[in-house]
Amino acid sequence: MFAASAPAAAPAAKPAADDKDDLVIVIPVKGMIERGLLYVVRRSLAQAVKENADAVIFDMDTPGGRLDTTEEMIHLLMDLPEEITTYTFVNKDALSAGAMIALATDEIYMAPGSRIGASALVSMFGEIKEGDLKEKVVSATVALVTSAAQSNGHDEKLVEAMIRKDVEYKIGEKMICPEGQLLVLTDHDASRLVGEESKQRPLLSKGTVESMDLLLKELGLTDAKIERITISGAEKIARWIERFTLLFLVGGLLGLYIEFKTPGFGVPGIAGILLLTVFFWGHNIAGLAGMGEIIMFILGAILLLVEIFVIPGFGIVGATGIALMVASILMAMIQHSPGLPWYSPPMHQVESAAVVFSLAVIISIVLMIALARILPHTTLFDHLAISAVVEGHVDLPEDKRAEALVGRSGTAVTDLRPAGIAEFGGKRLDVVAQGDFIEKGSTIVIAEVHGNRIVVRT
Repeated sequence: MFAASAPAAAPAAKPAADDKDDLVIVIPVKGMIERGLLYVVRRSLAQAVKENADAVIFDMDTPGGRLDTTEEMIHLLMDLPEEITTYTFVNKDALSAGAMIALATDEIYMAPGSRIGASALVSMFGEIKEGDLKEKVVSATVALVTSAAQSNGHDEKLVEAMIRKDVEYKIGEKMICPEGQLLVLTDHDASRLVGEESKQRPLLSKGTVESMDLLLKELGLTDAKIERITISGAEKIARWIERFTLLFLVGGLLGLYIEFKTPGFGVPGIAGILLLTVFFWGHNIAGLAGMGEIIMFILGAILLLVEIFVIPGFGIVGATGIALMVASILMAMIQHSPGLPWYSPPMHQVESAAVVFSLAVIISIVLMIALARILPHTTLFDHLAISAVVEGHVDLPEDKRAEALVGRSGTAVTDLRPAGIAEFGGKRLDVVAQGDFIEKGSTIVIAEVHGNRIVVRT
């Protein structure tokens, strides 16, 4: 790109490590940048914080990837403790999203023949089209990347030239990237010295090295313990689970709703519990949900069941159970930055989790209302509701089965205000009192049956 370039000054090496316990974590950033990689980066940075690593190195060769994932990674890097030095080794490409992430690290080194730049914006839905929306997204992204780059001593204009085509980039009078193009630098370009002669510094790259081993030698970390991160099979599965979070939540809530509306315990309840279990497992593997969130959800479910089946009415126990379950689901969708306390999550993560959960609740309520209207009129539901207490009469037509129930005696398991639960021959059913109230423990008689609606009196 340059007609001629000044020789790059050799970067000053750090003193050789004299502590054999020094830890360096090497994170591979290979191929497209997507959600699966975010899980690996989050887990790796959490390990770096936990084990007081001296350095984190991104071993990068990527054509770019998703904007939302890139921004999450930048936030993670910005929130790291200052004691951990971050590096990017560009080997061979750090294009688009890769360049943005590299700019958020403390120092950049490049392999011979490598490239960095051309950070065109791509969202989860593909390339962002021209218009007001694109300008809004571009401005927000430029602000984020510039903030990260400036804290690491990189040129603000260089960042803009990589992301915006309408920004030209010059070094002195030398045109490096004309308007209408995105800035791309080779390893030679990026290590060129700029600035006044007495205060010269590399344009972007601290130097060109041929391999990771030589980079470690350059940094004085050859005696450190090197932890090379690999992507596990479970993390690949977690990527798909997290992608379909909304479906798992809706399916889990619907399964539990159907189970509460039908006697006994069967397929809907098992399916609901299984879907929510997979939801928490996937988010646990992804580094989002921990044992705290899982225990919180289980405790909330127990409190809710106690309120429904043990304590009459609905009060503080049931409300506390619901609150714990909701909180655990929200917390399981919020990214916990390794450099920040758990009680101080990024607000954009909280907002994103709240939106997903709200959508799941709205969709679930709509489907529950539809099921409440449709389910009672289905043969399957009528079979479950009535044959549960009319043993040996499952082959009778609906009106005959209903007739067989009328006059049966049972006991009110909960207060009927007017709805509640009653027991008939060891089977529990949802019933409605013929009057306004029947006290728990009262002997009752089935007065009417309409589909799955069972009306009782004392």
